[in-house]
Amino acid sequence: MTRRFQFVVVGFSTAVVALLLFGAVGRSASPETPYSHLGVYSEVLSRIKADYVEEPDMKAVTVGAINGMLESLDPYASYLNADQYKQYLKSKEGAKKADIGLVLAKRLGYMTVEDAIPGSPAAQSGFATGDVIESINNVSTRDMPLAFAALLLQGDPGTTVELGVIRVRRSEPSKMTVTRALITPPPVTGRLDGKIGVIAVPGLQTGRSKDVAAQISQLEKQGATSFVLDLRHCSTGSDEEGIALANLFMDSGLITYTQGQKQARQDFRASSRAVTQAPLALIINRSTAGGAEIAAAALLNAKRAQLVGERTYGDAAVRKTLALNDGAAVILSVAKYYSPDGKAIQDNGVTPNVLQAEAEPEISDDLPDAAQDETSKKPATDDLLNKAIQSLSR
Repeated sequence: MTRRFQFVVVGFSTAVVALLLFGAVGRSASPETPYSHLGVYSEVLSRIKADYVEEPDMKAVTVGAINGMLESLDPYASYLNADQYKQYLKSKEGAKKADIGLVLAKRLGYMTVEDAIPGSPAAQSGFATGDVIESINNVSTRDMPLAFAALLLQGDPGTTVELGVIRVRRSEPSKMTVTRALITPPPVTGRLDGKIGVIAVPGLQTGRSKDVAAQISQLEKQGATSFVLDLRHCSTGSDEEGIALANLFMDSGLITYTQGQKQARQDFRASSRAVTQAPLALIINRSTAGGAEIAAAALLNAKRAQLVGERTYGDAAVRKTLALNDGAAVILSVAKYYSPDGKAIQDNGVTPNVLQAEAEPEISDDLPDAAQDETSKKPATDDLLNKAIQSLSR
């Protein structure tokens, strides 16, 4: 960046702030107005330019400030510069790209794993909710837009991506190489456990609620008198499908509502199309997110189901891509989904009424991370499933 351009950036920012402050005179003397905050920003910017130990890269300072501002508001927001936005739009066109199956969020400045899609290369490599992605192909993720990180994970089938990872279950950072593949979300499955139908829903892609309804019908014909809906690692799909899922078990009542600063409240109510009145329990964990959280919150509030497991991740919002004048864009939550009792799901997650921690797989400290998928030992018993079955006998 040239010195002239740096002065233009600083000068323009200062001029804008000065005009806003001038326009605010007489409106409010309160120190908590937006104009006073802009004044602080202007002063800090001037101090950086004048007094920092070396001449700052004002472009990097500006991008860092934007990313920090967005992250303080919304862990799923992204600022894409013009080049990144072009790549983002291009990724939406043409054939589906291969991926590794990570669902990401930003937490405390770090690129964090929300979930690893069951059966995906990431899941097979042992990624877990809460793992931190330090770098992608040796590029730091510290100020990387969330949407751009997702782009970097995509590529041709069979190609690899190198990740710097700090794992929840390991204190030392490590490098992992994961091979991309075409991701196919696992199907809805059902089975009988005595007279209890156990239905696993690993994602809420379009049509999944119909798949659940079909499993209910089939299992009832086989003698099921109650159901366990397993929503662990159900973090992908649409929020609308989560509403449809709740509607399978509710004849009436509020399922959820959305509301935002510029978006009026919109209620989503059950439409008297419940497919069963049988007793119901849901299993949720820290990887349950999005539409699955909407369904879980609705069924808990309606006292239609017992919720067993862990507090969910917290990710249910209406997001919008807003193009900027210079060709850049911001991806931002414009409304949040709320549980019927008025709690924003993205801010609070969903806490079960029957708390039970999920047992962690055993990890060998003698083998590298790349081998953990073959050596991790699952617990002998599924404590959360057993607890859910017990809750139905109360």
